[in-house]
Formats: sequence, structure tokens, C-alpha cells
Amino acid sequence: MNPPLSITWHYLAPNPKSCYKQLFIKGTRIRARVLYGTFMSADEPMTPEEIAAEFNLPLAAVHEAIAYCQANPPELAQDFEREERLMEASGMKEPNYQRGGKFKIVPPDELARILKA
Repeated sequence: MNPPLSITWHYLAPNPKSCYKQLFIKGTRIRARVLYGTFMSADEPMTPEEIAAEFNLPLAAVHEAIAYCQANPPELAQDFEREERLMEASGMKEPNYQRGGKFKIVPPDELARILKA
């Protein structure tokens, strides 16, 4: 069995200061998934050229972020699952949250557990 191919990203890199495991545009705090979400928006999708202009990025960086997300790396799903657990723990998934529900303080030990998972 052949080992998986490794891709060298020119514009993407992990951000060691973030709890997100997905890749960011190098030198920024912009997650690749944010650019992809803008590209794939059901309400107001933007072209790669529009995204590059909006975020003041090279067009090639936007194309690379889109390709990365379309490859569906496991860290995207892991980050999403972590966000879902945090939203659940903090009460953001409660039916009344959007209508003035209360945000729950997540105890530090539980927060650490959620962010490590």
C-alpha cells in the first residue's frame, strides 16, 4: 500500500496559537474554511477574485484555501465537532438561546477537555 501523498501548501500553514487545527493563510488569522465558506455561501457566494479583494489576499492564496477545503481534511471535521461541543456546553444550542437565552459559563476543566478533544 502506498503512503498518502503529501501536499505542500504555499499560502497555508497551521497557527500554533489557535485551538483550531485547520490551516490558516500564512501570516494572518484567516482560516482557510472562512474563505471557503464565503466562496460556497448559499446566500451571497463570492468569486475567488472577490474574496481576494475583500480579504486583501493573493488570488492564488484563495484558490489554495478552496482546494484545501475541497480535499476535506480531517482537521476540518475535528474543528467543527469541537465547536459543536463548546456550543452545547455553553447553552448556545438551547432552543431559546437566540431569543434571549442565557449563556452558560463552561467550567475550566470541561473547557480544557472540549478544546483538547
